[in-house]
Amino acid sequence: MFGLIGHLTSLEHAQAVAQELGYPEYADQGLDFWCSAPPQIVDTIIVTSITGQKIEGRYVESCFLPEMLASRRIKAATRKVLNAMAHAQKHGINITALGGFSSIIFENFKLEQFSQVRNIKLEFERFTTGNTHTAYIICKQVEEASKQLGIDLSNATVAICGATGDIGSAVTRWLDARTDVKELLLIARDQERLKELQGELGRGKIMGLTEALPQADVVVWVASMPKGVEIDPTTLKQPCLLIDGGYPKNLATKIQHPGVYVLNGGIVEHSLDIDWKIMKIVNMDVPARQLFACFAEAMLLEFEKLYTNFSWGRNQITVDKMEQIGRVSVKHGFRPLLV
Repeated sequence: MFGLIGHLTSLEHAQAVAQELGYPEYADQGLDFWCSAPPQIVDTIIVTSITGQKIEGRYVESCFLPEMLASRRIKAATRKVLNAMAHAQKHGINITALGGFSSIIFENFKLEQFSQVRNIKLEFERFTTGNTHTAYIICKQVEEASKQLGIDLSNATVAICGATGDIGSAVTRWLDARTDVKELLLIARDQERLKELQGELGRGKIMGLTEALPQADVVVWVASMPKGVEIDPTTLKQPCLLIDGGYPKNLATKIQHPGVYVLNGGIVEHSLDIDWKIMKIVNMDVPARQLFACFAEAMLLEFEKLYTNFSWGRNQITVDKMEQIGRVSVKHGFRPLLV
């Protein structure tokens, strides 16, 4: 059995969903309540592969909200992730994906040092961040959506915002090794890590966001921040492909400009309907078919009976591992969401 650990996009969203799911006692509560609310299994999932194989999973709502990071409730945020992991393990789930901010919190606050959660010793091999599959899908979106828009990568400049993160560095390595992208622009806050990445690649220009964006034919946004980002669309090239790989995804609502195409990054479509309700709750356009690629990684590992933390640790994703999960993704009927 596979598991998915997720969370909602805001306090307002959480209150509305609680009402919809039949938890009225959660629906009118403020942030303090959500900081102490325990994790809940709120959905049972059946996925059928195009090979005919069927698997079953559970969705674990962590009750984490992005406002907890914005209001410096770091202890509450870390407790949410650890408690959700313990809840999944206690229910016998073999492989669980850490969705949204769950994996970011795990990495940034070094939660592997807290392996004991009450009477449960976490077995970290039962968990995956899903970042390898996410990075692979974003790279395929760059390759295929660029072609749809008439952007020739061999003459194109691609800017990666969040280039030193786990997904950003993986995307950068793939674009360098597996495509003929002409120019890579590397954007991140940590200048030392940027220099290390540039040294590893032997190419790429280190730039600030405002300097890089007007030069880019393709922008890959993989920097997740609770409050999102402001981009002036009038400064972008036309055409420009902007892949929003962050969470929550909010660039499409903010940037509506002729010639600028915003694509929800790291989203896959399955060939067959999935029996679940959770993607309707997170407002996917086609909730029976569309999902986050990180969640799909747990499904793929369950299909393959590969019970291992396939994606784990910062900057450990290799091009070979991206190709491996990519082959399995195609085998079971997943494909990248396109323009």
